[in-house]
Amino acid sequence: MLPVSNETGEFTPVTIALFTSTSAVCVTGLVVVDTATYWSSFGQGVIFGLFQIGGFGFMTSATLFLLAFGRRIGLRERIMISESLSLQRLGGVVQLVRKMALFTITVEVLGTLIFFLRFWPEYPPLVALWRAAFHSVSAFNNAGFDIFGDFSSLTGFQTDPIMLLTTALLIILGSISFVVVANVVEQRRFNRFTLDTKIVLVTSLILLLSGTIAILAAEFANPNTLGTLSYPDRVLNAFFQSVTTRSAGFSSVEIGAMADYSLFVLIILMFIGGAAGSTAGGIKVNSFGLLAATVWSSIRGRQYAGAFDREFRIDQIQRALAVLMFALGMLAVVVLIMSATQNGLFIRVLFESVSAFGINGLSTGITPDLTQAGRIIAVVAMLAGRLGPLTLALLLVQRQQTARYRWPEEQVRIG
Repeated sequence: MLPVSNETGEFTPVTIALFTSTSAVCVTGLVVVDTATYWSSFGQGVIFGLFQIGGFGFMTSATLFLLAFGRRIGLRERIMISESLSLQRLGGVVQLVRKMALFTITVEVLGTLIFFLRFWPEYPPLVALWRAAFHSVSAFNNAGFDIFGDFSSLTGFQTDPIMLLTTALLIILGSISFVVVANVVEQRRFNRFTLDTKIVLVTSLILLLSGTIAILAAEFANPNTLGTLSYPDRVLNAFFQSVTTRSAGFSSVEIGAMADYSLFVLIILMFIGGAAGSTAGGIKVNSFGLLAATVWSSIRGRQYAGAFDREFRIDQIQRALAVLMFALGMLAVVVLIMSATQNGLFIRVLFESVSAFGINGLSTGITPDLTQAGRIIAVVAMLAGRLGPLTLALLLVQRQQTARYRWPEEQVRIG
């Protein structure tokens, strides 16, 4: 809110400051004011710091802070770190946090270097460096913030494969989690990967390809999105939008100009999100992949659900169902209240609500026009989307008890 954060040198209204800081620390990317023109360099620096901390996650950031001051990490903290990263072990979690920090900084520096070389011919060196660093960290953390001005996101780079593909790679690396990346680097062969890694990679690939095909087919002839581009650029932008819709919130086409059925495809992708323990939001591909495989096993008549020659634990299926139902319930409440307080087409209100709850950051353009009530609802939705599923998962783990006895079985009619 400080005058130094604002280009006009005046105090920023509470709702704008609260909305922006929440969007940054929840790595969402929704904005009610243009990041490039409204905020000063100091204000942009605050936003930069918030989405870097938000991308690391609360427990990881707190652990790094304690380690920097030489503090000892106790058993309670190790348990919380393990659960926040969706791990099944306590051993080596502190070392894992150190490796995560090193991996994050390394990837962000490499991304900054590539973007700096891209921006150098167009901007003064310091400006090019700041834009490169801001965009690299924002992309890797799936934050969706940009400083290109006029709420344009990456629409000015539709024919720039270096910009789009580098951004897409940073988003993917940030959204599949360090645990998956480390497992791939260590094992190198698919049949040696853990079941979790296999589910994340296969489900992510299916969603990326499905999203690309759906967006390309729906928007191929739309002159306001892909219709005026060359064939290779149409494929490139459809792929990029499929990647960023999962959680990052960048856009290379005008989202508000998309057809309603295209928006519905994006809503599904935003709701699913990225991997557990990553910078992404949504119900997570791990949960979605596990539930999809469970449904497939049921359809095939298998008594026990599983995938890749491995059986799922029943408690994990129950947790995934709990997260799914919690997310649907919370989203239903958000959509109901948002639609009651906002004017406009329902599909756009639904899109905005899912984007906030899924901490995605895409918008059809109605975010700056949200009422004061709408902004508060969006803030609550972003916090619930970032903390809700994780908090529920932690709660379920803490409350899990070994049963001393079991009730008699009885059937319930299905269908």
